[in-house]
Amino acid sequence: MSEGKMFAMDMRAIVLDHPVEPEELRVRRVPVPEPDPGWVRIKVEAFGLNRSEYHLRAGLATGATFPIIPGIEAVGTVDSAPTGEYHPGQQVAAMMGGMGRQYDGGYAEYVVVPASSIVPVRTDLEWSTLGALPEMLQTAHGSLFTGLAIEPGQSVLIRGGTSSVGVAAAAIAKEHGLTVFSTTRNPDRVEVLREHGVDHPIVDDGNVSAKVREIQPKGVHAALELVGTNVLPDTLKAVAVHGTACFTGMLSDNWTIPDFYPMDYLPNGVRLTAYSGESNDLPAEAFQRYVDLVAAGKLPIRIDRVFTMDEIGEAHRIMADGKAVGKLVVRVN
Repeated sequence: MSEGKMFAMDMRAIVLDHPVEPEELRVRRVPVPEPDPGWVRIKVEAFGLNRSEYHLRAGLATGATFPIIPGIEAVGTVDSAPTGEYHPGQQVAAMMGGMGRQYDGGYAEYVVVPASSIVPVRTDLEWSTLGALPEMLQTAHGSLFTGLAIEPGQSVLIRGGTSSVGVAAAAIAKEHGLTVFSTTRNPDRVEVLREHGVDHPIVDDGNVSAKVREIQPKGVHAALELVGTNVLPDTLKAVAVHGTACFTGMLSDNWTIPDFYPMDYLPNGVRLTAYSGESNDLPAEAFQRYVDLVAAGKLPIRIDRVFTMDEIGEAHRIMADGKAVGKLVVRVN
């Protein structure tokens, strides 16, 4: 029996019985979960907030059953691993793989996840900083390298640049040697983008493609769409012939294309792809490298604010209202 289990027969968690308003989110006490063979119990130290959990809380999610503990990511230490994939006390991150949808997620003091959803890590970073990284880096990394196949010397447009994934994608793209265009709807956030390494911050007034082509007349090599299908046609117009746009995010909650007619929708020679990945799309070596770069101050990742579990309603309200620049994180203990 692990020390955590010995002294904590129950735990604090945020449980959703049904969709609620942010202010209705509450911490309650529930039993500490037991891991089956092939699963691992993690003592959670911190977790990041994601749009996926907003969709779940607001009743927009598919494939979820209630009651459920939300949370598609968490960081902490291994508390119990019955089949020995990891050892007690080992630093780990967990993400995706059904967390917070098919089974209880990371909004808790302990979470049980499949061993396949875990990425080991070694770092002296504060837990709140590490807690910002897993899903943010996985989504940004996968979108850029799997979705867009970026190469040094190229240019990339990030539509939705002040989101957590947008900030991370800009940092990764710059570190990989790309010229970065990035958008914000708020003129007051232009300097924030510039401070985080963006070469060409753009105020999004709905006509981003024209502003991109004023700077780079032939268009960008790649575009990462994080806002939604409502602005995707304009994003596609910013992409050069033989370039690619990757649809990854739905900050606007617009995720389908009604009456899609490819010949009219897609500019000639511009490719459209999408990215929706899992934890194994971010290899442990790549995650460790990014964590080390963050620790060394060479990969600027922005955390908007760190909350306590009791402040979860306030955190979700800020996420729902789009008031954060970068990642929102909850520190569990």
